Amino acid sequence: MNMTLGAEDKKKLGILAVVGVMALGAAFYMYSELSTPDAPQPAPTTVTTPARAPVKVGEAKTVGTAATHLDPTLHMKAMLVTESLVYSGSGRNIFSANSAPVVVIPKAIASARPKGPIVPAAPLGPPPPPPIDLKFFGTATSANGVRKAFLLHGEDVFLASSGDVVQRRYKVRTISANSIVVEDMTDNNTQTLPLIIQ
Repeated sequence: MNMTLGAEDKKKLGILAVVGVMALGAAFYMYSELSTPDAPQPAPTTVTTPARAPVKVGEAKTVGTAATHLDPTLHMKAMLVTESLVYSGSGRNIFSANSAPVVVIPKAIASARPKGPIVPAAPLGPPPPPPIDLKFFGTATSANGVRKAFLLHGEDVFLASSGDVVQRRYKVRTISANSIVVEDMTDNNTQTLPLIIQ
């Protein structure tokens, strides 16, 4: 029993030693990476360009795009020349508020306000309901004395008595010899349809 415990302890001690060596190696590697000085920066180079001929106003100038043609220094003489330029174009100078063209607004021919008293417009009410799309063209009386109306909707002919609903929309209220009263149930609109004689 003691022998197995000793062997296990030696095995654990060996694993611990390997892990410790690896940790020391990693720490040394990180220290050496962080402590190495950076590579020295190259010394800045200055580019000298030969003196250029002065540019005339209105003359195009070729500008190089390579690094050897770039000159970051300010040339005060060239800046003073551009400051003394005077705009001589025929259009508007966008750098001056005084060069805007004068806008002439024509005078009104007639007065914008009508003469005389102003009459307020009559308030508009709701629009009238649409007409009921049925035509009443006759009646028939059954043997028991119930009067029925002949109604036409497009090409369809209906025979309806009081209380019947036509086209699932129009309810027949009353039937007389010369007219009928029909209610449009979609908008509670009741209208009297006269007899159409053909």
